[in-house]
Amino acid sequence: MKSLLLLRHAKSSWENAHLADFDRPLSERGERDAPRMGRLLRREDLVPDLIVTSTARRAQQTAERVATYSGYEHDIEYTRDFYHAGPGEYLAYLAQLSDTWQQVMVVGHNPGLEELLELLTGEAELLPTAAIAHVRLPIHRWHELNEETEGELVAVWRPREVS
Repeated sequence: MKSLLLLRHAKSSWENAHLADFDRPLSERGERDAPRMGRLLRREDLVPDLIVTSTARRAQQTAERVATYSGYEHDIEYTRDFYHAGPGEYLAYLAQLSDTWQQVMVVGHNPGLEELLELLTGEAELLPTAAIAHVRLPIHRWHELNEETEGELVAVWRPREVS
């Protein structure tokens, strides 16, 4: 079985109104929440084998902080495919991964992540900024992952509920 962690980027800053959406950095709250969620992954023994993130600045910063605070030891993969992505783009990217990766985390954006979570589990969950959903997938190879895959929602963690 494979395991998928869905992480919505941490809270972004709107301080500079002239920045394009893609270029917005983390806010102070985002800077606090991302490390908190990284520590949670370490505590829960859910450090990913691979982290793949959107190339939007706030998503990259989230992925990098979560990686540092979780003890993640590999390179992070960056893809523009996750920016404004729907479930199909996430599934297509994941389906081409090497089967050596057992537990993969994607860092992306709503509404696509919430839609992906509902598609894979049949459960509608709110994923506020920096929330993580853990989905267990009944597949042995990533190329088996598609819109028909019936995963199990194991847990959802939201930063305000995590100490």
